[in-house]
Amino acid sequence: MDYNFYQNKFQSAISIILKKELGDLKLKVSIGSVMESLALKVYKSEWSSNPQSPLIANGRIFFSVWVNDKAIQENKIYYNIHALKLRELKGYKILSRNFAERFREQFINNSDNWPNVSVQYGPLTLMEGWIELKPDSIEKDTSQLVQKFLDISFIIDETLDHYKI
Repeated sequence: MDYNFYQNKFQSAISIILKKELGDLKLKVSIGSVMESLALKVYKSEWSSNPQSPLIANGRIFFSVWVNDKAIQENKIYYNIHALKLRELKGYKILSRNFAERFREQFINNSDNWPNVSVQYGPLTLMEGWIELKPDSIEKDTSQLVQKFLDISFIIDETLDHYKI
């Protein structure tokens, strides 16, 4: 896999998204190598057990778009929302399975906007799907996925609010 090619495509995708919108929603973006994949992650520091290091915190929630050798062979770009070790988030009392169910109940109303999506996973993967990998439109397609996430990110905040202590 040509990491530089996909990293440049993901960087270009982010440049399409309005930085103001990301800032207004307190969302941040990271692009990097994770488990033999190149991933673009969208997250909030508040969605982690360590706001100073939210990307490596044990407990965290984030949206990701990624490619790896297998995805490229399948001609796909994958995306998902992960919710890892939510019991470690400070200021909340969360059972991961309950959080996932509550999130999915709200997400399902927006699921028509997400191609090839499924919520049939354990509590760590709130949803996952894929889009066709089209080399000429990676930037546009990726930025559209990120925009879709921006449009539903409030669901994570509302779901977390339910578990505040």
